[in-house]
Amino acid sequence: MLGEFELIQRYFMSPQEAHATAGIALGNGDDAALLVPQAGQQLVVSVDSSVVDVHFPHDAPAHAIGHRALAVALSDLAAMGATARWSLMALTLDKSVFNDRAAAEQWLAEYAKGFHALCQQHATALVGGDVTSGALTIGVTVMGEVPSGMALTRSGAQVGDVIAVTGALGGGAGGLALWRQGERELTHPLLARYLLPQPRLAAGVALRGLATAAMDISDGLLADLGHLRKASQVGCSLEVDALPLAEGLQEALGLEAARKAALSGGDDYELLVTLAPENVETARQRLTELGLALTVIGHCNDNPGVTGVARSDNEGWQHFSGVAP
Repeated sequence: MLGEFELIQRYFMSPQEAHATAGIALGNGDDAALLVPQAGQQLVVSVDSSVVDVHFPHDAPAHAIGHRALAVALSDLAAMGATARWSLMALTLDKSVFNDRAAAEQWLAEYAKGFHALCQQHATALVGGDVTSGALTIGVTVMGEVPSGMALTRSGAQVGDVIAVTGALGGGAGGLALWRQGERELTHPLLARYLLPQPRLAAGVALRGLATAAMDISDGLLADLGHLRKASQVGCSLEVDALPLAEGLQEALGLEAARKAALSGGDDYELLVTLAPENVETARQRLTELGLALTVIGHCNDNPGVTGVARSDNEGWQHFSGVAP
C-alpha cells in the first residue's frame, strides 16, 4: 500500500483549472490552506460524511464513490444559493480491503477521477485534507460564496407561499432498491440518481432573490420539509398527486411504492423551496434555462404540521435508527 504522503501526492495533488484556483494564496501540500474570499461575499461552509454500507455500497464503482462524496456536500451549498469555491477531504481507507497494491492503486485512481471530475465541473478546488486507515469513510468540507445578504435559508417561508421542488423525486431510493436487486449498470436513470447525484448549484444561484426558504432533499422530502417548516414556523399542505416522480420509478416500484420513495426515500439532492405565488413563473423560467423543472407540490399555511399525506409516510432517513425507511 502507498504511504500517506505518496498517496496524497499521486492522487490528490493534480493540477487545478485556473478558474478553480482563483482565491488560493496557498493550496494543498502545506499544514493548512490560505484562501481569499471575494469582497462583498459571505463564506458558506458545510461538511458531510459518507460511510461505507451506510451511505454507499462497499462494492460501488470507485469513481461513483468519489463523485458521490463530493456531490452530497456540494448540495448543501446549492441549498444556500452559494457558488462553490473550495473543498477539503478526509479519506479513511480500510487496509484489509487494499492489501493488494495494484488493486489499491486502481481503486484510488478511479476514486480520484470521480472526485476531481466533479470538482472541475463546478470550479471547486481541492485545497487540502487528510488520509488515514480504518473503515472506509469520506469526510468532505466544502466552501463557497454568496453575495452578502443573499443566502437562501430554511427560515424565511411565509403563510401563503407555495412549496416547490426542482427536478424529480424518489430516484435515490429507487436506485438503491435496484442495486439491492442486482442492477449494476450506472446508465440506468435510477441507479445514476442514487450513485451519481447532481448537486443543483446553478439552480440555487438562479433562485436567489426569489425563494423565501430553501434546503436540499437528502433525508427525504417529508423529513426535510419538517425541518424547513419548523425553522420558518409555518404549517404545510402537500398535494401527493403533484409529486414529480423520477424517470422509471413507477415502472420499477409501482405507483404506491414510488410515491413512498418520493416522500421519504431520501438521497434525491434536489432543492425544496418556498416562493411567493407571484414569483413562481419567474423561478420556473430561470430553471428552464438550466434544463431543470420546477414543480409546485403544496403551500404554506398557519396550521400545525404537514397535511395531505398519511401519518405513516411522514418519516425520513434517521441516521441513528439503524435502518433506512
